[in-house]
Amino acid sequence: MKDVRDIVVLTGAGISAESGVPTFRGPDGLWEGQRVEDVATPEAFQRNPDLVLNFYDQRRAKLRAVEPNPAHLALGRLDAEWKGRLLIVTQNVDDLHERGGAKRLLHMHGELKSGWCLACGARHVFEGKMAGGPPCPACETSGHVRPDIVWFGEMPYRMDEIDAAIATCDLFVSIGTSGAVYPAAGFVQSARHYGARTLELNLDPSEGSIFFEESRMGRAGELVPRWVDEVLGTAS
Repeated sequence: MKDVRDIVVLTGAGISAESGVPTFRGPDGLWEGQRVEDVATPEAFQRNPDLVLNFYDQRRAKLRAVEPNPAHLALGRLDAEWKGRLLIVTQNVDDLHERGGAKRLLHMHGELKSGWCLACGARHVFEGKMAGGPPCPACETSGHVRPDIVWFGEMPYRMDEIDAAIATCDLFVSIGTSGAVYPAAGFVQSARHYGARTLELNLDPSEGSIFFEESRMGRAGELVPRWVDEVLGTAS
């Protein structure tokens, strides 16, 4: 890894699944018992806000019962010890990367523990219940706070920063992603276009496996710590 200085890491549902966080779509096509179309679109929120808010309230509450796994902790160690540039881009809305120690982190699909007031535009830390229409801490208007989550049909956050990091990185690593959700699914092709080395760490081959120079299959909790050891030069 002597020729690598700038790293971009993309993480998806697979890294948090080992902590007990359900993946986005289960084998039955449902997300924790709900059709994705009923809880993850702006139209769903307009149609039935109580259903949507209750769904995310329940998911937020469940975060208290899960803990970071060895993969999250390994990326936290990489963040603390890597001397070059590092950006961890996650598609996940949980806070397990933060609890694992990661600081150079970007949530492209938003965060469960954040609220967005549609009345004044303020975003703020939110850990209680949104159902029932609590007031916005900034403008005190009630009934206009929604989950600060990127739903289908909405633009992922901070794409300019992500694109700039990918354009200048030496190594792009994808961990626990399906390779099916764009724009994240196209990051590997962009990285290769700009000359970066590419590595996939996944439980099974993703839909984009063919675009990676190297793919390692297995549990994130085993693969990621081993890879971080390699990068930091501490592998035995």
